[in-house]
Amino acid sequence: MLKLSKEIKKRRTFAIISHPDAGKTTLTEKFLLYGGAINMAGSVKGKATAKHAVSDWMEIEKERGISVTSSVLQFNYDDFCINILDTPGHDDFSEDTYRTLMAADSAVMVIDASKGVEKQTRKLFKVCLLRNIPVFTFINKMDREANDPFELLDEIEKELGIKTCPVNWPIGCGKDFKGVYDRKTKIVTTFSGTSRGQKEGASSEVSVNDPDLIRIIGQDYRDELMDNIELLDGASDEFDMELVSSGKLSPVFFGSALTNFGVEIFLRNFLKMTSPPLPRMSNKGLIDPVNEKFSAFVFKIQANMNKAHRDRIAFMRICSGKFEAGMEVYHVQGNKKIRLSQPQQLMAQERKIIEEAYAGDIIGVFDPGIFSIGDTLCVSAEKFEYEGIPTFAPEHFARVRQVDTMKRKQFIKGISQIAQEGAIQIFQEFNTGMEEIIVGVVGVLQFEVLQYRLENEYNVEIRMERLPYEHIRWIENKDTDMNKLMGTSDMKKIKDLKGNPLLLFVNSWSIGMTIDRNPGLKLSEFGR
Repeated sequence: MLKLSKEIKKRRTFAIISHPDAGKTTLTEKFLLYGGAINMAGSVKGKATAKHAVSDWMEIEKERGISVTSSVLQFNYDDFCINILDTPGHDDFSEDTYRTLMAADSAVMVIDASKGVEKQTRKLFKVCLLRNIPVFTFINKMDREANDPFELLDEIEKELGIKTCPVNWPIGCGKDFKGVYDRKTKIVTTFSGTSRGQKEGASSEVSVNDPDLIRIIGQDYRDELMDNIELLDGASDEFDMELVSSGKLSPVFFGSALTNFGVEIFLRNFLKMTSPPLPRMSNKGLIDPVNEKFSAFVFKIQANMNKAHRDRIAFMRICSGKFEAGMEVYHVQGNKKIRLSQPQQLMAQERKIIEEAYAGDIIGVFDPGIFSIGDTLCVSAEKFEYEGIPTFAPEHFARVRQVDTMKRKQFIKGISQIAQEGAIQIFQEFNTGMEEIIVGVVGVLQFEVLQYRLENEYNVEIRMERLPYEHIRWIENKDTDMNKLMGTSDMKKIKDLKGNPLLLFVNSWSIGMTIDRNPGLKLSEFGR
């Protein structure tokens, strides 16, 4: 029990969220660099060089220089075992990010110092608010021209509705970026440029009260810093760990991920401020990570991570106890005992077979097609389920057909597997079989990814016909007679793969009209 407790307390599991191009993937790689997991950070811009970001493994990501899937990365730093969930930056993949945040204990929000809070940052932050998870802010790209730091903090507070507490403070920006001041230690760490991909260069530390500081940063910057310190001490929110833990106060750090300045300062502080895995809610109450036997839930499924093996991996967040290779567990939703085979820890596409893992860790197990997102696994005599992960309502729809009728089998297999991953949802016309397949997605880029993956992973060429529908509703009444349902002219009756009836609408007002025409009808925006 002592070893178990010690191992779990070492764990830190967090997600990194940001708007595209804010530097999230670069920051992730610098963390890996400090942990010794990689020797040279890859370039984030996939087109510019043969190197690619470690966390981007799908071919389309390397070609486009974007992240469209969540990656899982584990490494050790000091006495910590760190699990990073690198989320898609593209706003078309917000539901994949939501599922990923279900597996995280905290989030790092990366903000571009010259752009401030952007659209995707708002969207992802709302997801964090839903779970009240602690959010730590890293204001990136201080080595470029940046907005006023006070204005950036004000924008975060107004746009996201969370209080901020700067842990350190920048001195200058762009070519005149001199370094950062630590408010607790009253030490200034000066900035010195480094070559790309290297660890932080030689930087000196000097007390803010040391007369030598004027020689290092200049009289003007020293005077400005003293004024800012006075303003911060009098006006900014005080650091309160309780508020941070409940997601109401965000500690803020400044730096540059590309030049590697401020990254290790942030990482060290972040690891001290975050907590090890906490108890998680189930239908039997809170499950203690240390005192309970092994339990986990599936938050992501990914097919064809290794094209040579055509495999399918279920990603699990271990919530309690210890996992041992070959152990028998109870699959709650499948109502049967199973043996978890080929347990792996992952570094994006790279993987290694593991013998053991602990609460807080993310592992991948081979999935023969039995797992669904949200499934619970446990070895407890008293079976329980972790809270489910809701399905996001698609906003874009298309009718999809394979070009070559001889490849029907590959088409059905491919589109079904990609749907089980949660990237797309597939539906059928209400009174037909799989002849007519309707695909629903949250963002239109997912249509492009679907087409790309079917061609490259399943050798199936498809045609897509975009449909005008924008709204979908699940029917909660189990006894509804679909043939007698009175709808509107722009309504379409469909069903999901489980046979559940759904309705598609072109206009939002048609939803209210349909409810009025069918007394007692209950429609829901989320599927379970």
